[in-house]
Amino acid sequence: MIEARRRRSPRLRDYDYSQSGAYFVTVVTRGRRTLFGEVVDGEMRPSEAGAMAQAVWDALPRKFPSVEADVSVVMPNHIHGILFFDRPAGSTGRRHPSAAAGHPAPKLGAVIGAYKSLTTVRYAHGVRTAGWPPFDRHLWQRSYYDRVIRNEHELDNIREYIVNNPMQWQLDEENPDVYAES
Repeated sequence: MIEARRRRSPRLRDYDYSQSGAYFVTVVTRGRRTLFGEVVDGEMRPSEAGAMAQAVWDALPRKFPSVEADVSVVMPNHIHGILFFDRPAGSTGRRHPSAAAGHPAPKLGAVIGAYKSLTTVRYAHGVRTAGWPPFDRHLWQRSYYDRVIRNEHELDNIREYIVNNPMQWQLDEENPDVYAES
């Protein structure tokens, strides 16, 4: 019998990803395909698909009332963003008072999973109706990068990184042209 290869999770072991806090997230297209626009002279120029990806990100708080979207940027093949999860002091850690009765506070993975699902459905619709470039089975890479933001200084640095990301595109490890030159 062949043993299935286990994929190592990039998540922090024993960390509750539904707890209050700020999370820096990066989600990358499968194969680093540039589907969301282009960077010209250090400025991101989103395509219709890129505008859709940004709109879905911005709408996450409507789907998840305990989540607030902070600074974000859609790049040609990925999105960077900060999400705040708010759990008021005194909560049990199991339920969020602002969520609908009986619904547990969402975990970061559920929020990102919803983002990937919503954008994939809308992107596939754009492929069929608006001539967006097709994708092969999966729009996004299987996982995503996250970092628990631990303090205001780190939050400020990450916000600056996100805002300045288009100006750094020529050096970005997600830029497929960087790999082509290596």
